[in-house]
Amino acid sequence: MEKFLDQYGYFALLVGTFLEGETAILVASSLIHRGMFDPSATVTVAFAGSFISDWIYYLIGRINGKYFIERRPKLQHKLEPVTKFFQQNKIQILFTYRFLYGFRVLIPLIIGMSNIKPLQYLLFSFIAGILWASTVSTIGYFIGRFFDVSVTAFEENIVFIIIGFAGFGILVGFLIKKILSRKIFA
Repeated sequence: MEKFLDQYGYFALLVGTFLEGETAILVASSLIHRGMFDPSATVTVAFAGSFISDWIYYLIGRINGKYFIERRPKLQHKLEPVTKFFQQNKIQILFTYRFLYGFRVLIPLIIGMSNIKPLQYLLFSFIAGILWASTVSTIGYFIGRFFDVSVTAFEENIVFIIIGFAGFGILVGFLIKKILSRKIFA
């Protein structure tokens, strides 16, 4: 695994943060203390993967979202409270949406369908992405350092480590979703 990380570590991080996010950056950043990843490169690559992903979903929402939703009344009905919540809490969501685990695709799509212009979204997605990548990377670093995570430990316990990181992300996402659901449907 060490050879793989030497050759493809940052590319795997880019793809991982593009597809999922938290687990990929937590795994990479937990190996910073071992010298497998550089802190600033880890934040930069993780930011790039999530930023590209967010922009793809934003553009899909901007170009085709309203057309797609208008032709699906059931989906439109389900999306109405979420859209209303977004309109009422626009600034807070624009700054924090990267931390809302479980809404990875939905929020950028809704933002794309809103009246948020591309240049506005560029600013917010840049700030939110940097905050997210820096914060999650810092958490991963301290987890790796505290538990003295090594490549060998990953090789021997990869399934448990990924389940642990994913479980932590899902738990945080579930709690945030529960809080937001109360506010959205209240």
